[in-house]
Formats: sequence, C-alpha cells, structure tokens
Amino acid sequence: MAFLRFSLFFSSILLSTLYVKCDNDEEDVLFQGVNKYRASLNLTSLTKNDNANCFAEEFADQFKSQPCTNTTGANTVPGTEPNFSNYPDLLTKCHLNISDTRDGSIMPACVPGLVPSIVLSNFTQSLYSQSLNDSKYTGIGIGSEDNWIVIVLTTNTPGGTFAPETSNGANFISKIGLVFSSILLLAVSIILF
Repeated sequence: MAFLRFSLFFSSILLSTLYVKCDNDEEDVLFQGVNKYRASLNLTSLTKNDNANCFAEEFADQFKSQPCTNTTGANTVPGTEPNFSNYPDLLTKCHLNISDTRDGSIMPACVPGLVPSIVLSNFTQSLYSQSLNDSKYTGIGIGSEDNWIVIVLTTNTPGGTFAPETSNGANFISKIGLVFSSILLLAVSIILF
C-alpha cells in the first residue's frame, strides 16, 4: 500500500514537472527568438530577469479569461499597455515597487495555441518591435497563460530594473524568517544528535 501511495505521489510530481516544462518551452523558444532577432540588429542579448518573469506571469494570468478575437495574433493593440485596476496588487505579488518598474515595457499578445512563429512575429513585426529594437532594454521576463503570452522588458537604470522591494516591512519579515529557520534548524540538530 505504501508503495502504491509513493508511486502515485511520484507520478503526480513527474506529470506536473512535464506540464511546467511544456509551459516553459514556449517561453524559452520566444526568449531565444527575441535574442536572435536582436542579434540580427547588432543589439546585445536580453538577460532573463526573474522579477520581470514573475510580473509577466502575473500579467498573463490577468488575461486568461479574455478570448483571442483576432485569429492572426494579438488581441490588444500592439505597443500599448493594458490598464488594470489591480496593478499595485500585481507588483506586490512579485515584491516589486512601481518606482523600479516605470521604465520597463509590458507587451501582451494573444495567439491561439501559442504557435511559436506567430508568437515571435507578434512581437517583432508590430509596434512592439520598437521596444525590442531599443538598446536601453537589457532584461526580459516572459509569462504565459492559455493563449496569452506577455513580455516584460527591463532596463539597467533604477527606474526599470524590476528590483525587489526592500521596504523596512519586507526586511523585517525576512529577518523573522531567518531567525525562525535558524531556531528550527537548531532544534532539529538537538533532536537528531
């Protein structure tokens, strides 16, 4: 019975890993395609930015209930950024401050089935290409949900780094977590030895 439970547990982990891998594949293909596009323009490659990636995922999640109404690609006007009333909440989920994101660029696109060649052309052959062609952008985050994919571009300036918020409250919580983890580690060490 224990073996059966272990097998089911292991199978569910394996399947969830495969699902995440497939979701990340389309994002990796887009990341590579964008960098090849920039290389063709003699621009430096964009580096992955985990905070921008988090924000792109949160943004894509906001679109998941919206249908793709344009069969050739983007459901939004390329080059425009959507307005969400919960924008501050999206920042908070990724521990970001608006002052560190204002110089970035948020570019959503909707492509049925997220066909890689169509996804890439939605960014490189639209108004979005203006941002992709701009050398001020140095980092990228990509998130997807259903038929939606979002690119977030970052800069290396203070207004566009997408650096995590370092308010006193966040530092306090981090310190409490460190103290709690240390105490827990000490208690486990005492019990085991």
